[in-house]
Amino acid sequence: MTAENDIPEHPVAYDVVVAGGGNAALCAAIAARHAGASVLVLEAASKFYRGGNTRHTRNMRCAHDAATATLSGPYTEDEFWDDLLRVTEGQTNEQLARMMIRESKEMLDWIVEQGVRFQPSLGGTLSLGRTNSFFLGGGRAMLNALYLTAARLGVDVLYEAEVVGLDIDSDRFRAAIIRQRDGTTRIRGKALVAAAGGFESNIDRLVEGWGEIARNFLIRGTPNNRGTVLDMLLGAGVDSIGDPTQCHAVAIDARAPKYDGGIITRLDCVVFGIVVNKHAMRFYDEGEDVWPKRYAIWGRLVAAQPDQIAYIVFDAKSANLFMPSLYPAIEAASVAELAGKLGLDPDRLSGTVAEFNAAVRDGSFNPDILDDCRTENLTPPKSHWARRIDTGPYYAYPVRPGITFTYLGVRVDHDARMMMKAGGSAQNMYAAGEIMAGNVLGRGYAAGIGMTIGSVFGRIAGRGAARHAAQ
Repeated sequence: MTAENDIPEHPVAYDVVVAGGGNAALCAAIAARHAGASVLVLEAASKFYRGGNTRHTRNMRCAHDAATATLSGPYTEDEFWDDLLRVTEGQTNEQLARMMIRESKEMLDWIVEQGVRFQPSLGGTLSLGRTNSFFLGGGRAMLNALYLTAARLGVDVLYEAEVVGLDIDSDRFRAAIIRQRDGTTRIRGKALVAAAGGFESNIDRLVEGWGEIARNFLIRGTPNNRGTVLDMLLGAGVDSIGDPTQCHAVAIDARAPKYDGGIITRLDCVVFGIVVNKHAMRFYDEGEDVWPKRYAIWGRLVAAQPDQIAYIVFDAKSANLFMPSLYPAIEAASVAELAGKLGLDPDRLSGTVAEFNAAVRDGSFNPDILDDCRTENLTPPKSHWARRIDTGPYYAYPVRPGITFTYLGVRVDHDARMMMKAGGSAQNMYAAGEIMAGNVLGRGYAAGIGMTIGSVFGRIAGRGAARHAAQ
């Protein structure tokens, strides 16, 4: 858009203006400041709620060649690539993805240099002790460390500063128009880094792609990611990438709030039981693969079920094998009683459990590997971790699709510069994090990759923006 003449100018012009306040934004801001640029971060949320979805994270996935004090073994670039290729089913930009993986090896040291600390993974956290580094104190502690470093370096931050307009001339950013409590201001900058997230909290926008079923979705993260910056960029001629219906969607506790339930509402017990819909029927292989590579398909699976609701059913043998939800599991002395508490048909649920139990073939149960406990002559099968549900008390969690972030975003090049529909890359506009995640994630997800995308491309974008500003 073109700025209106009557919008007052901010008294300071910056080398780099960063739209967003989460991990990607802060990595970009810090990298740009290290490179000598003056930097302003525009965060739409208040200081308490700063950080977008990063507040709800707890780990990041990075390649590394050897075990460390907090990682139990090596995770090579090739293994990372194989994992990404598998979960995306090939829908990824290989050049950018391999660059991200290669750069991720440096991030563990770089992020520590910015004040972030790691800890060994906790028990029941998706078996990620070798591949993913867990933040000491979780995502909020990680954010606080980055903000502290940014402040020490001289990065300016404006809170409750919503970007409501972008002054873009062809492929060149000139200024951001922001709205705060005391009015609207135009802030000039030599370069822009867009790190303002996707559009997952814009329910009407989700409905455009998914239909009315999207009104039953829960949003795991911030209510501020409404896609406004994304829409401005696309409207200004930036090229798009990704499918509006592809997203990071997991099964979360159906009792969670509409927004901001975070990671404590996620359910990681699918592999230890069975999942049924409102008709008490199973609909997918709960033990298809190790959980870190499959947990993010369950939001989409539940979205396809009647009324977008499902129930994870398990028994006492599995009750202590996973991190529980914020809400207690629903408990009963029998499967039929459990069905009644869930509002399901008791005969149907009892029949589904009995059919499953009869198909189980015993093996050596091991929650940490692809074990040999499976079913036979059952549709859908359960390929691993199949154990009879026969030991009371019996438990269940109701689940709905929980949307973390969307994949439709801006297309970028290897310097994290936005690419234009008319061809070529923008002069001075860069992107990092969820707003460009579709370049790497065409579909699917593996735990911790979102933080990898944010930190790696954030650092690349910040450095690139600072270089442009210095020219």
